[in-house]
Amino acid sequence: MENELPPDPDATLDQVAVQPADAAPSHAPEVVPLATAAPTAVIPEVPVYPDRGTGLVVFGVAQIIMGLLAALMVPLAMLGAFMSRLAPGGGMRPGQYVSGIASYAFISIAFLGLGIGSVQMKRWAHALTLVTSWYWLIMGTLVTILLTAVLPVTMKSALQQAQQNTANAPPADISAGVMAVILTLIIVFIAFFLILVPIAFVVFYSRKDVAETCRRRDPVARWTDRTPIPVLGASVVLFTGALYLFLMGVTTPVFPFFGRYLTGIPGATCFLLLSALDTYLAIALFRLQSSGWWITFLSHPVRLLSLAITYARANVLTAYSRMGMSPEQLKILNSNPMFRSHVLLWWSLISMVLFVGYLIWLKRYFKAADPQGLVAATPEPLG
Repeated sequence: MENELPPDPDATLDQVAVQPADAAPSHAPEVVPLATAAPTAVIPEVPVYPDRGTGLVVFGVAQIIMGLLAALMVPLAMLGAFMSRLAPGGGMRPGQYVSGIASYAFISIAFLGLGIGSVQMKRWAHALTLVTSWYWLIMGTLVTILLTAVLPVTMKSALQQAQQNTANAPPADISAGVMAVILTLIIVFIAFFLILVPIAFVVFYSRKDVAETCRRRDPVARWTDRTPIPVLGASVVLFTGALYLFLMGVTTPVFPFFGRYLTGIPGATCFLLLSALDTYLAIALFRLQSSGWWITFLSHPVRLLSLAITYARANVLTAYSRMGMSPEQLKILNSNPMFRSHVLLWWSLISMVLFVGYLIWLKRYFKAADPQGLVAATPEPLG
């Protein structure tokens, strides 16, 4: 009503006119239908991984211990080189014990470095430990199979030679029983350190929570994050092979070359050139360069062919005689089944076939690679 006045503020409740219930207020809020309400954004759940810092410390300490044990082998190798001078065949050549000392030193440095990095929970230590554990497991399995096949024959030959050279030798059956026990203990010891221990490392470092722990504890991107872990594995294998070839070229230059053994300066030159090639291929694969993959894939069958032809036609003992070995040392080598059979050839063949097959599987990483070779790839576990 136009002349209706507002209620008196001093009036009591009884004096205030009550509005009818059916009269809707003019200022009632508008009701929004539920169908037109804005949808709520769904936030994806981020998986939470448990912290594996304690495990990284435990496995890191284990690697440090193995590195120290390898370091202890360096003075033992020196002692063996000194004691070899008392053997009937004369002392070892400098290249022989230098090669052993350098190998133990390299293994010691690698274990110590990876162990310290694992204790510090570094990304690069996790990636390299996973790669080397796989390499350790595969090569250890092949070595265990090889020694299981060769050691019985070697033990038998050594027992027969001892009985021929010693007048008061023990009976053959007793000696054979003792040798069987010793052989079993040796194989079990080798299988434990070359198969069971690397399996434990592979299982632990392949876990996603272990990788996530290293990413949280070491938030800075490292050089191992630039390439996938499977490619990093092939690069590490080639780099390790390059170091081995360099060591062989400096200490024992006996190079198998399509039916003959090159010794001296020609053999050392071939080893050094092949070492430089493998170093380049290791870098090229790490940078995801397709040219590096093709050169690696095509060169390894050629190497295998050269090795097979040389093993079939040439005599490695003749090459060692040109290196200055005495007749007594050559006789000891000739009594070893490793030099009288094609065991090393078959071992090299299996290793080469496995690596070539692995290269074929790695081809998928080189299809759409960055031309600069610096693709930041998410690390992918081998296991």
